[in-house]
Amino acid sequence: MIMDMEKSDFEYRFDHRPDFGFLTVKIPSGQTLKVEASAMATMDTHLNMKTKFKGGLSRFLTGESLFINEFTAQGGDGEMGIAPPSIGDMEHVYLENETIFLQGSAFVASSMNIEVTSKWQGMIKGFFSGERMFLIKCSGTGDLWFNSYGGILEVDIQDEYIIDTGHIVAFTEGLDYKIEKVGGYKSLFFSGEGLVCRFRGQGKAWIQTRKLPALLSWVHPFRPVSRD
Repeated sequence: MIMDMEKSDFEYRFDHRPDFGFLTVKIPSGQTLKVEASAMATMDTHLNMKTKFKGGLSRFLTGESLFINEFTAQGGDGEMGIAPPSIGDMEHVYLENETIFLQGSAFVASSMNIEVTSKWQGMIKGFFSGERMFLIKCSGTGDLWFNSYGGILEVDIQDEYIIDTGHIVAFTEGLDYKIEKVGGYKSLFFSGEGLVCRFRGQGKAWIQTRKLPALLSWVHPFRPVSRD
């Protein structure tokens, strides 16, 4: 993998990482940035927005589609602030004719040269962080930003590696992956562990330090209960 964490076609900066990651990108005049729908927090008046629908109507009906806004700087450079919906970290990579797969909610932004499409996982593979049952495939040459719930750790995979499905944020193309159970069905439902992803091959994976189902389980005993 030639993937570069430093190279970029845009001037950008991160603020408030790793807890409340916020991305600011400067878009040169005449250029366009793809951004997750609803993630725009601030923008200059030089920016013009168009909404694109990825995946088609049939995938929209099954929850697999992806809405992406395209921001184009017209009549001068423009700057915009991007705030992902989840509490956590953000990461940037520069793809060199490469592909990364993201969990369904991880896409933040990319350059126009990055093709962003949804990829069906199947009924078993759709357990990534409890997200919708599809991955986001990002391919091409250019900038890509993604986010997580919690902090982000990068893992180099050389042969075989196991990651809890709820902690997976992204992984590189070329890695074979298979969803498996840890232990038997009793472990799946009662141990707090269960579904893991077994990766094989050489590549990179990015994991998040927290997962939402674990948080929900932790706060559940403290929920208000009606005494009526």
